[in-house]
Amino acid sequence: MKTPIYLDYQATTPVDPRVLEAMLPYFSDVFGNAASRSHAFGWTAEEAVETSRAQIASLIGASAKEIVFTSGSTEAINLAIKGVCDMYGSRGKHIVTCQAEHKAVLDTCKHIEKEGFEVTYLKPDKTGRVSVEDVRAALRDDTILVALMWANNEVGTIHPVREIGALCKERKILFFTDATQAVGKIPVDVEADHVDLLCLSGHKIYGPKGAGCLYVRRRSPRVRLVAQMDGGGHERGMRSGTLNVPGIVGLGAACAVAEADLDKDREHSNALREAFEKKVLGSLDHVVINGDVEHRLPGCSNLSFPYVEGESMIMGIKDLAVSSGSACTSASLEPSHVLQAMDVGDELAHSSIRFGFGRMTTSEQVDFAADQVIEAVKKLRELSPLYEMVQEGIDLSTVQWQGGH
Repeated sequence: MKTPIYLDYQATTPVDPRVLEAMLPYFSDVFGNAASRSHAFGWTAEEAVETSRAQIASLIGASAKEIVFTSGSTEAINLAIKGVCDMYGSRGKHIVTCQAEHKAVLDTCKHIEKEGFEVTYLKPDKTGRVSVEDVRAALRDDTILVALMWANNEVGTIHPVREIGALCKERKILFFTDATQAVGKIPVDVEADHVDLLCLSGHKIYGPKGAGCLYVRRRSPRVRLVAQMDGGGHERGMRSGTLNVPGIVGLGAACAVAEADLDKDREHSNALREAFEKKVLGSLDHVVINGDVEHRLPGCSNLSFPYVEGESMIMGIKDLAVSSGSACTSASLEPSHVLQAMDVGDELAHSSIRFGFGRMTTSEQVDFAADQVIEAVKKLRELSPLYEMVQEGIDLSTVQWQGGH
């Protein structure tokens, strides 16, 4: 079996061959600028862009005119949050989000706090979930935006988006959701779920990197944003810049494939995750599943292995491409901010590994991965005096430590 085996599908996905095939002509043969309205090269490019807009809209239950292209979710998040604050700041200076959001949301919120806005950072429960009651309690008369991710990128926990969206609609507060991990994996319907703003990115759904979009509701209510980049007034004035036509074509194609294969992909990823967890938990004791096992993304398994240090664990399973946290913060040795928000504890957080299974993962790869994990954990625990004490029945809470260890 070819190694290393890729099991980091929450970080990024390979481009689906069907998506690549759709993109290729737009790098060479069909190279026009979609903003060139005076000749056929531009018209053809524009037509391809509008086709992609419709493909994306179909996947999330939107209208094609509500799709604004960006370079990815990070840019879309900045446009959504800053754009709302700049447009509606005269109505109120308060927004609500969650401590376990992606750093793109948290850092953007830190920025608007410097601009005079107040942000309430909701604490999730121990499974990483925020309840409708949590959101309701945080709302104020001056709240203009609730920004909550659809599904968490580290533990896969899915928030009750439809109920939260209905609450926001009832209170006439805009609701933005970072759906980067959810779109293409579970059903998403911006109308039924009462979503006003939503972002997604191509590289999470077997499309290209550097291509994403922001859904902006056009009616009931019509959402208006202040542009964050000045230029030629592209994308109805919300996002200036020459459109990445090959990337946009790939994003649209990825959405079309995801819509057609949604149920098949979901069943495949779920089956692989269940087989992996069954084998690992059946062969090892003291393994903790992080996240909400009932409300969790298919294909996402975040496990903690007590008495094993996470970085040593990754070195011990070098034939597997996995993550010890968000890809955007993997250079840091600090415990995951998501697991900290869930009160997992530093020891478990440091021993946490995220395994991601996707469209291209095979059952053989999952079996191999489980065997590798089991072998590595057993070897590392043999070196752990704490694990030896646990095996001997010693209650570690009763042990008196010297020198702070």
